[in-house]
Amino acid sequence: MTTRSWSKFALAGGAACLAVGAAAQEAPAGTRLGAVDVFALAGRAVDEGRVDEALKIYDVLTRDADLEVRSEARFRKAQLLGAQKRYREAASTYRRLLDDKPQAARVRLELAAVLAQLGDEPGARRQIRLAQASGLPADVAEQVSQFSRALRSPKLLGGTFEATLAPDTNVNRGTQARTLDTVVAPLLLDSDARETSGVGVRWRASGFAKKQVSDRIALVARANGSADLYRGGRTNDILASALIGAEWRGAQDQASAAYGYSKRWYGGTSFADTKSITGEWLHQMGRVTQLTANVTRGVIRYRRNRLQDGTLYDGNLTVERALSARSGIAIGGGSTRQNAVDASYASWAYGPLAYGWRDWGQTTVFASGTVRRLVGDERNFLFTDKRKEWFASGRVGVIARRFAVRGFAPTVRVGYERNRSTISIYDYRRVFAEAGLSRTF
Repeated sequence: MTTRSWSKFALAGGAACLAVGAAAQEAPAGTRLGAVDVFALAGRAVDEGRVDEALKIYDVLTRDADLEVRSEARFRKAQLLGAQKRYREAASTYRRLLDDKPQAARVRLELAAVLAQLGDEPGARRQIRLAQASGLPADVAEQVSQFSRALRSPKLLGGTFEATLAPDTNVNRGTQARTLDTVVAPLLLDSDARETSGVGVRWRASGFAKKQVSDRIALVARANGSADLYRGGRTNDILASALIGAEWRGAQDQASAAYGYSKRWYGGTSFADTKSITGEWLHQMGRVTQLTANVTRGVIRYRRNRLQDGTLYDGNLTVERALSARSGIAIGGGSTRQNAVDASYASWAYGPLAYGWRDWGQTTVFASGTVRRLVGDERNFLFTDKRKEWFASGRVGVIARRFAVRGFAPTVRVGYERNRSTISIYDYRRVFAEAGLSRTF
């Protein structure tokens, strides 16, 4: 099939070619149809309610040698899918178009609108920032800013789910040391406290329900769950949480407050229960930058050691910026205060974090890193030193959208953690990976 001319289509072939061939039968024998004519055939099919046929015609056009023809076909296909409320397919189609034309601001705005329909408002706002970073005329930039201020997700119920294969050199974050130094004598550590490798399955799920009270205020309930499952079950780590609260949205700001309860199981038995109050604030700093701040106060009850019971205070601040239509970064930092019945379990922890991403064609590469310093309040009577630690973690990953299936693409993440501690039982290192499927928008 050539770029600007189309031979008369054979009646035999794939379903897409059949759709175009049938539509083109009305042309006189020997007539060569241009791409404009084929787009007109697809438009006629839409007008006559033959949506599936129109989509097949657009699919044929997306395989044309001319980039402009492919791009126009994908844009029209995505718009048609959106009109049919097939938002996930529309989002994947817009995303594929942006792989070829990352500077297409109009396409990013259309993608943002579809993501809002899917309930992914953070993703929608990120697309708006990327559109602004691509460089727009002043009048267009102002229109995009108005679009951003008016953006609201109409979705009242939604959720996500992810499953990955998770090989890990240290599933229990155990130490490599064979003994633990104490004030009495070195103690021999059992296998549960020492480094254990394994290959398991990691599950992640989340859901929300929203009730709009007014144009700016909504009641929101959220549920989250995760499970790291390994053979034998001794290192299985399961977490479930639920939150209910309210959100307020302004032109440049968004604030929320919620009350939550979470429960954690480790090794098949109850480990800890937490009741928390959380507040979050998002602020648009100009057209390509967003500030996020959140604070949490939690009351934790540990089932295995009541001396660890106490109150946790946590605060984080992050600034995210779109560098171009293809890339972005974020930097931030946080601090955590852990109180406890026994002061030797109480501590301060703080440190910076950073992450970034970059699109290359149909591939997204991302990386993140953090460093944390922890200092305990007092020495535990059993140990020779007060707990002091340096924790460092780094991750890199790739999303290969070229091999996407039904809106999900293969994703691979690889990471490294190192925790240096004055107490050997807390000193560990691990290399881990995840391989699974990720939504492509």
